[in-house]
Amino acid sequence: MDIMLIRHGKTAGNAQKRYVGRTDEPLSAEGKKELVQAPHFADVQAVYVSPMRRCMETADMLFPDIEKIVENDFRECDFGLFEYKNYMELREDACYQKWIDSGGTLPFPGGESRSAFQKRCAGAFCAAVLDAQKKGLEQIACVVHGGTIMSILDEYARQEGSYYDFQVKNGDGYVVRPSCAINTEHMIDFGVSICYSIKQGKRLPYKCTAKEV
Repeated sequence: MDIMLIRHGKTAGNAQKRYVGRTDEPLSAEGKKELVQAPHFADVQAVYVSPMRRCMETADMLFPDIEKIVENDFRECDFGLFEYKNYMELREDACYQKWIDSGGTLPFPGGESRSAFQKRCAGAFCAAVLDAQKKGLEQIACVVHGGTIMSILDEYARQEGSYYDFQVKNGDGYVVRPSCAINTEHMIDFGVSICYSIKQGKRLPYKCTAKEV
């Protein structure tokens, strides 16, 4: 089974480098324009998607005629007191500096911890892949958030690297393939084979990151 992990298109908050988590904002005009230029994926048989508006809109644009299956736990992290703020607005905040100094491992004040966020994303991914396997699907897509993709790959990918190594730009993502049959005892074990640029329609070997596309 091939699985596309796609980050949603750009929003106003993304353009302003804000922490956009529980804020349910739509795609920006720029984000929609970029996605309109993206190729269509006729081989994808089902799309598993975060319930957030920016993901639903992205899924509808990239996969207009394909079934959408909502996975609630694909939601982006709850950034708590940092929600919809950016570095310039937080730089004098002692709690923010403490979080930065921790390498992003401390829980967001009033929000989620990274460990809890990763656990729910990994669980949602397993549920989606097991559902697809049960249905006999061979090509699926997950239209989710940047943090969701980072969580999934940090948990399951065989490649060297950690959470922040798997960042991708809006509208970009990865193609992955499980290395064995998936079951409840051995959920996922896969290699990241391809870094995919949706916006430019290019597939590149993994380690050529989205920043280099």
